[in-house]
Amino acid sequence: MSYVAKAQRDLSRKGKDTKNRAKARLSVARIHCRIADRWRDHLHKVSTRLVRENQMVVIEDLSVRNLLRNHSLARAISDAAWTHLRSMIEYKAAWYGRQVIAVDRWYPSTKTCSACGRPNTAMTLGVRAWTCPGCDAVHDRDVNAARNILAAGLAER
Repeated sequence: MSYVAKAQRDLSRKGKDTKNRAKARLSVARIHCRIADRWRDHLHKVSTRLVRENQMVVIEDLSVRNLLRNHSLARAISDAAWTHLRSMIEYKAAWYGRQVIAVDRWYPSTKTCSACGRPNTAMTLGVRAWTCPGCDAVHDRDVNAARNILAAGLAER
């Protein structure tokens, strides 16, 4: 059991309009604030490292609002804070004189073979690894997408 759950359970047990409830509410608020500070600190560290170590950062222009409609992935996506990470990367890139390129969200990065360029149209979201029918290259879906996004970003430059 996490300390957030314990604090929230303690809060729910307190009577309404009591001083103990007010103290428990402040305790829960402090815990949530601490968690948010840790997330923000982590995002700052990741974005700073990405911008400092690379002259150019290529990202995929995703519509996070639309992705949050998928109830299976909504919590994980919102916890990852992609929008905040992107904004941090963009303003830090401006500070350090780096370049940020956003690849179009409709670019088929996961379905295109990074070795031969052949699109694989018959692929569902459940497929995590696939073999290209054209060149027999075996691809991990995420690694293949990262290679294709980098290639598309370099082509846009």
